[in-house]
Amino acid sequence: MFRLSNNLVGILNFITFLLSIPILWAGIWLKNKGTSECDKFFDTPVIILGVFLLLVSLAGLIGACCRVSWLLWTYLLVMFLLIVLLFCFTIFAFVVTNKGAGQVLSGKGYKEYKLGDYSNWLQKRVGNQKNWRKIKSCLIDAKVCSDFNQKFANDTVEVLYTRHLSALQAGCCKPSDSCGFLYKSPTNWEKTSTNSTSDPDCAAWDNQADVLCFNCNSCKAGLLDNLRRDWKKVAVINIIFLVFLIIVYSVGCCAFRNNRRDNNSYSSGWKHP
Repeated sequence: MFRLSNNLVGILNFITFLLSIPILWAGIWLKNKGTSECDKFFDTPVIILGVFLLLVSLAGLIGACCRVSWLLWTYLLVMFLLIVLLFCFTIFAFVVTNKGAGQVLSGKGYKEYKLGDYSNWLQKRVGNQKNWRKIKSCLIDAKVCSDFNQKFANDTVEVLYTRHLSALQAGCCKPSDSCGFLYKSPTNWEKTSTNSTSDPDCAAWDNQADVLCFNCNSCKAGLLDNLRRDWKKVAVINIIFLVFLIIVYSVGCCAFRNNRRDNNSYSSGWKHP
């Protein structure tokens, strides 16, 4: 006889099974149809996530509803490992995002971002040329600077300086204020021979739409600032999800205990009719 905990585990895993199908399909679609480096960057993780959810949900569904104890035990083991990993990741996310913030500039509506202000672990991730090449491709595909140029195309330099620019716009789409370039348009600046700054970002700047300041440290810092804020939000969501997983794990343990009790009762009944 099925117990409430078995039914609940079965329902939750059936829903997870249904969700895994579009996730797996999306990963396969990205792998076959994706044209940009950004698309290809996500296909493998999405496929792995889809397969993982599919297999785990099937194990939980069959184990709970068909009273297959070894499958349910495997499901609980995976759930336990997932809880531990999620807990560790949440702590890690809070630690690596604790450092770093934009520097307020006098008379400017935006902040300036320095790569050295962020954690060493994050700096190493964007410092890797292979990683940054893929990230840069995503930024270009997302038209971060194209939209920036169109939105503020009619601004004078004085007006542009008062705009509340995002971290990516300020770091990737315009040169650093210390460069002292002459303003032509939001993404078009003329280098001057009188400028003698030692900032390497000034040398990295180019007016080409696919270059701009995408190779600048300020762009990497702007990305890390976005990442830092997003990871903090994800960490809060993870805490909520962690509580949910613990509840599901507890219900799963009850279902496993029910399976063993039912199996033992069935065995006893078979031996002693």
